[in-house]
Amino acid sequence: MPSPFFSFCTIANLLRVRALLSPVKPVIYTKVYRVQGEVLLAACDEELLGKTFREGELKLEVKERFYKGELVEEDRLGELLEEATIANLTGERCVSKAIELGYVDENRVLRIDGIPHAQMAKMFL
Repeated sequence: MPSPFFSFCTIANLLRVRALLSPVKPVIYTKVYRVQGEVLLAACDEELLGKTFREGELKLEVKERFYKGELVEEDRLGELLEEATIANLTGERCVSKAIELGYVDENRVLRIDGIPHAQMAKMFL
């Protein structure tokens, strides 16, 4: 019988536990663009930078010129998402953190070759 502990775990919680137990803090590349009053955040898990993923007709390119900016720890992503009006997020850590913080609906995450990708836009009424 599975432990009750696991029934309460989500991907985000498992990643947080792994990060706490790991001597190396997981890092994310972030780059902020400010254009015409919008704040666009591009963020990807460090190990995905420069890679291309394909699935059927879909192609996800994690280009250095778009994503490579400051390397930050996972917790810093929340601060950057708070400021962002638009976000482009690629990778398990980035997307899980955005889901955990309520910026992304987990049912709206696109997976290409197993890599999660999500986009967010804040609506102001």
